[in-house]
Amino acid sequence: MKAQVTEIYKKSRLALEAHGAGPFQADTVAWAVARAEALGNVICGLYYLESYCIQLTSGRVNGTVEPVISRPKPAAVTADARLGFAQPAFARGLPEAVAAARECGVATLAVAHSHTCTSLGYFTEQIAAEGLIGIGFTNASPIVAPPGGNKAVIGTNPFAMTVPGDGKPLMHFDFSTSAVALGKITMAKAAGQKIPLGWAVDGDGNPTDDPESALKGALVSAGGYKGWGLGLMVEMLAAGLTGSVNSLDVKGLKLADGPPHDLGQFYILIDPSTHADTLAERFQRVADAVADQENARIPGASRREMTEIDVPDALWSQVLTLAGEA
Repeated sequence: MKAQVTEIYKKSRLALEAHGAGPFQADTVAWAVARAEALGNVICGLYYLESYCIQLTSGRVNGTVEPVISRPKPAAVTADARLGFAQPAFARGLPEAVAAARECGVATLAVAHSHTCTSLGYFTEQIAAEGLIGIGFTNASPIVAPPGGNKAVIGTNPFAMTVPGDGKPLMHFDFSTSAVALGKITMAKAAGQKIPLGWAVDGDGNPTDDPESALKGALVSAGGYKGWGLGLMVEMLAAGLTGSVNSLDVKGLKLADGPPHDLGQFYILIDPSTHADTLAERFQRVADAVADQENARIPGASRREMTEIDVPDALWSQVLTLAGEA
């Protein structure tokens, strides 16, 4: 069925509140769900809503806790989510971090002890909307094995970057350091489809095209050792600098019960005019060279925001049930 993005937001908020989230907390998470759907990021949209609701009910995420914001140093802001959702913690911390970046030229925002943030780029684009370069990092439950290994050690550990432009970002990317997002494996399994070789290994460390074997084994890093190094970089920033837990200590993100995720996100906010006012000029130099090549593009250039989404009937029925409207 067709659903307006505004309707997706409203139903998501109703569902979250119906399962124990406070009005402010539900509002921030519902907008993140709606934004993901608007950009075609189905893995981080309504696909995640049921999990949020189940974990609110089980207590795995605290839906009413108020984040605590502190500024331990002039250019550093910490938003302690207190085992609640990441979105409200970021929302409370962002104004302080933006002020710090404008004052100091660069600032960091550490979101600590939070539920999974799902779409990391959702946050970096908010930083860019303030005219600042936004770079973000987060870890997740362990699903990626080291090169040559067969046991998961780190999460998909994505990082994102959004560069502000005039009216819309000059560049935006958001990708996991694993060869693929875990959601694509689970979706392939549900559809009865094979996965490409190079995405995962089985429990013995052998490459596999079977999603079930992949889920019993581990994903691999994008680009082998290079992606592995980037994944470890994300792990150190997201866990090491926020006081949150390692990927190794997080149970499956969608498990109904168990300890809170207690994950971290780490953001760098940069005022692009601090050292030289040449960002737009230098970017355009690159963009023109890319545009000269017919099939090449700048990351994020093809993003199109939709106002109406084609939602599978079964999924929409589930959303209405969660919202208490079925």
